Amino acid sequence: MTESQLPGTWPTTGGFPTVWNVPPRNRNFTGREALLSRLRSGIGEQVTAMVPHALHGLGGVGKTQMAIEYAYRFRDSYDVVWYIPADQPGLVRSTLARLAPQLGVAPATTTGIEEAANSVLEALRRGEPYSRWLLIFDNADEPEDLTEIVPPGPGHVLITSRNHRWESVVDTVAVDVFPRAESVEFFKKRMRRPIAEKDADQLAEALGDLPLALEQSAALQAETGMSADEYLRLLAERTTSLLSEGKPTEYPLSMTAAWGLSVAKLREHLPEAMELLRCCATFGPEPIPRAVFRPVEGPVRPEIAHLLADPIRLSKAISRLGKYALVRIDSGTAGERTLQVHRLIQALLREELTSETRHEIRSEVHSLLVGAAPKGPDDPANWSVYEGLLAHVGPARVAESRREDVRDFALDVLTYLSASGNHQATQSHVETFLRQWTADSGPEDPHVLRAQRARGDLLRGLGRYNEAFELNSATLVTMRRTMGNEHRDTLALLNGLGADLRARGLFLDARDHDADSVRLHKSVLGDGHVLTLRAINNLAIDYGLTSDYRGSRALLDEALRTAQLPGQGVSRGTVLNLWTGLGRAVRQCGDYVEACDVGEDALAYGRELLDPDHPRILLTQKDLAIAQLRSGELADALELARDVHARYVRVYDLDHPGTLAAATSLSNCLRHNGHLEEALVLASDTMERNPNMYGPEHPYNYGCVSNVALLHRVLGRPQAARELNEQALEGLERRLGRDHHYALTVAVNLASDLAALGDLKAACTLGKDTHQRLSRLLGDRHPTTLAAAANLAADLAAAGHQEESQALFEETMRLFAETLGPEHRDAQVAGEGRHLDCDFDPPPI
Repeated sequence: MTESQLPGTWPTTGGFPTVWNVPPRNRNFTGREALLSRLRSGIGEQVTAMVPHALHGLGGVGKTQMAIEYAYRFRDSYDVVWYIPADQPGLVRSTLARLAPQLGVAPATTTGIEEAANSVLEALRRGEPYSRWLLIFDNADEPEDLTEIVPPGPGHVLITSRNHRWESVVDTVAVDVFPRAESVEFFKKRMRRPIAEKDADQLAEALGDLPLALEQSAALQAETGMSADEYLRLLAERTTSLLSEGKPTEYPLSMTAAWGLSVAKLREHLPEAMELLRCCATFGPEPIPRAVFRPVEGPVRPEIAHLLADPIRLSKAISRLGKYALVRIDSGTAGERTLQVHRLIQALLREELTSETRHEIRSEVHSLLVGAAPKGPDDPANWSVYEGLLAHVGPARVAESRREDVRDFALDVLTYLSASGNHQATQSHVETFLRQWTADSGPEDPHVLRAQRARGDLLRGLGRYNEAFELNSATLVTMRRTMGNEHRDTLALLNGLGADLRARGLFLDARDHDADSVRLHKSVLGDGHVLTLRAINNLAIDYGLTSDYRGSRALLDEALRTAQLPGQGVSRGTVLNLWTGLGRAVRQCGDYVEACDVGEDALAYGRELLDPDHPRILLTQKDLAIAQLRSGELADALELARDVHARYVRVYDLDHPGTLAAATSLSNCLRHNGHLEEALVLASDTMERNPNMYGPEHPYNYGCVSNVALLHRVLGRPQAARELNEQALEGLERRLGRDHHYALTVAVNLASDLAALGDLKAACTLGKDTHQRLSRLLGDRHPTTLAAAANLAADLAAAGHQEESQALFEETMRLFAETLGPEHRDAQVAGEGRHLDCDFDPPPI
């Protein structure tokens, strides 16, 4: 440690780090020089923060204030300083996620909290763009809670905790009560008028040098003008009464006595402020949004109702609580005002209440939470509000309420968590709600069923498709019996179940299910309702997955027109989904140029609304890349496919369904642009990963196998290609039947394998059968049918059937000229008598 860093000689810094999120500094902070010196020395000697430092100690000794003071004193040593409340795991990830934009990674509004937090941790680990960072995890409990959260890397980590188990895990700095000299110094600094050293010493002795108790005492004396002698006399009387009442030993007696004096004076001068403090004690120990305190409709005690209805008196009460040091009043990072009550004070306040009053105040807090929650929890504009409320859902025991409005609020919290991508918190809260509500109201209660639907959505989002299907199927049976087929919750679950069926590869079952769903939606809600349009979108996906591309296109064309009518009130996100789906259906019909036109319009529309990394943008971009590839814009397609795949990998991971689809698209673009080896590596990796997501028998797995087979043949390994394509064709025929487009695409490629191996008879036999089936399924003019015809013409010529070959060749070239045009790459390859290859791109589930 240099001389300038020795206690009392630390340099003064003016500026703040580039990225800064730390609560306001305590202007009355006193002492702790030796501890700060030890902490700085220990952290500074680390090459990396592989082993974090921790502060531990009893409640009220000032661990948090010391951590905050450390951040302010040494802020010039860091480019990033980020404070994280750590007593609730869900809050840890959401606070980490808020750091994403400052590190140049995708924000939670585009990727979800879970992915954003993971991206932040990875950026910190790499030290990019900042290697000098400090994370403060405040009020951590068990070390295991932070195992996956504390990032190794070039920065520093500071943890505060009351749990002594941290001593066996990391280096620790024990934070005890003030030394007497620091207690005396604190009183001299905190009091408005001069105080004799003798009086300060006596006060410190009586209060046990506990910083929180000292703060309570100094605030009360400063606010009321009470002398030290009077305070000591009252404190002695208070201590005696506390001893006679047998206060629990886990609460420091000095703290309890000091708190009792402040409360007594508050009750005497402003009794409604005391009731407001009791209300705050039933929230969590995290900051309480000031906006929560406003008139609400739910049950509220009369004294609080009157206070909330009088803005001037409410402001006075809040101010008085702050002056008595019973609450901390701050402005958050976004400028929102918050109130925070120390957890020790909360515990003391709750302990003095009767069971009946506790229940009454808890219901009051529930009413305030309900009143503060905005409509539209899936709207990113409202997420910051829900994040502020989330910290109080558990401590206020929201799950225990049987009120409908409170349970509706709880379900809105689940919607927010799911939409923002906070899977960990979603899972924790949905399990809590389900366990409590089921015990209180039974498994068929409407709120229980809605929570089950939320859990099913979570399982699907996590890629646990079979579990989601089983849960949603069972829930749907109960919903139909208890709510009826036409209830909105039943209809919403119907849509989700269709996706579950598709995820299991049951395309025909999904189509039949969604067709019934659309009819029911139209009957109950009408053609233009947003839920109806979403049901139509699902059915259109089913049509595409069952080779009815024209039917899919017609559905989406009509739905998009309806969604765009004035006054429909359909969200832009739903419009974008329909628009992207229409572009995909147009491509699947073989109209490649038109598909590019629709896809470019959809992408431009989406970019007006959403971040480039938003999943809807990524999906639209991927589909446009495929359309560009099919239309012959090979270089543009490759550039777009590379970009979207890189975004998927960065925002999600290699095993995400979107990443797997983007990898397939990129591999196909690489092959068309001549990068064969790179394409094979990517296609093979995707083929290996796909069954882990969808199961071994899903049609998408066999489609990926056929892409690898195609590359083997192009690279001169036709026998390997044949074996893989035979495996793929057998699997697809077993799952979908021979007359499905996917199976027939593989058959086209398998015929080419046979021809390359010299088995022209088998190639022609398979080619004729496949061409006939494709003509019946997709029509003579579809590009896949034309590819089958062109390949068959080439094989017939090689086998010596010149007359038959020539007739088929001339008809095929005429149709190529009328559809794709004579300049299209497929037409040129067919005109040269070479084989056309058909690859696979998986649509979204």
